[in-house]
Amino acid sequence: MKKTAIITLFFLISFLGWSQTQEELKKHYEAFYKEMRLQGDVNGIITALTHLNVIAPSKERRDTLAYVYMNNNQHMQALNTIGIDKNENDSDLAVQIKAVSLKALNQPKRALEQFEILFKRDQSPYLAYELADLKIQTGDNEGAAANIEYGIANAKDDMKYAFFERQQPYEVPLKAAFYHLKGLMQYNINKEDVDAAIASIDEALKIEPNFNLASLSKQALESRKNSATKED
Repeated sequence: MKKTAIITLFFLISFLGWSQTQEELKKHYEAFYKEMRLQGDVNGIITALTHLNVIAPSKERRDTLAYVYMNNNQHMQALNTIGIDKNENDSDLAVQIKAVSLKALNQPKRALEQFEILFKRDQSPYLAYELADLKIQTGDNEGAAANIEYGIANAKDDMKYAFFERQQPYEVPLKAAFYHLKGLMQYNINKEDVDAAIASIDEALKIEPNFNLASLSKQALESRKNSATKED
């Protein structure tokens, strides 16, 4: 009996010591995380959050860690942290991370699922643009048409969208970006009616004459139109 009591006391003391150590580690990495944020040290933030997720795991910390990875263009690490499966119970932040990272990793079908969840929760022209873009990529041009019309109707003049196909990124009015998508969508639906596609892209260029991607798309469409005319 005495031996059993001694063993129990030993394990109790060990457990209390372990708990105290865990709490001290938690406080240490919370302070470390705060300091890394003040310094803007992304690698330090990732290290602190990783340790905190091991010591005191929580969904909120996991989402935050994945968000830091995503913002640092470490999209695979972000998805490894929170997964890629569609989950209606995910936080808005988790769904956003999955959507953006899957799109960045050229997984349009999976990204589309996540953007659909976001749009269902909070409709916005920006999300409508992402949906339209991904639907065109996956061949759902009719579905893209509805998102494009919504975007054109609801995009405000001060809303911008960034493009990165040049060395120097640039922004254009979101409504211009929608008209560009509309032209691409129209061409995909009916490749014989190039004029309709060019007309939509011209609308984009009226709004933003320096819209480089729209200019390139128009040149490509005019080239195809000229080639078809010569063949006839």
